[in-house]
Amino acid sequence: MKLYLFMPRTLTAYFDNELMDAEIAYKLKYYEQSWRHLERAHILGQPYPFAHTLVHWKMLKFGFKTKNIQEIIGQIPRLIFGGVKSFVGKVPTGNTGGANVPPLKPMEIPEDLMIFIRNA
Repeated sequence: MKLYLFMPRTLTAYFDNELMDAEIAYKLKYYEQSWRHLERAHILGQPYPFAHTLVHWKMLKFGFKTKNIQEIIGQIPRLIFGGVKSFVGKVPTGNTGGANVPPLKPMEIPEDLMIFIRNA
């Protein structure tokens, strides 16, 4: 089993862009688009404990900003355990990280993100 603490620099740029796009979309009140960018950042960051935890923190904040009780309640355990699962290499590949999906369910990775991951 290979452990990853930090995201490779080649992948960090895509991860950071997704987080930035999520913030921009939120400020423009494009909430669904903002959430999709957070999900994409989650897919990219979930193998890396710090990035994984950061995305769940941002998802929790999104839940508070949008007053989404389901998301708030769903993000708390993900925030606590997500980084630990990454550290030990036990993440469900492709999972989008929201409370609307089971936390341990593997999901298909979008092709464009798969290219970024493979190249990293």
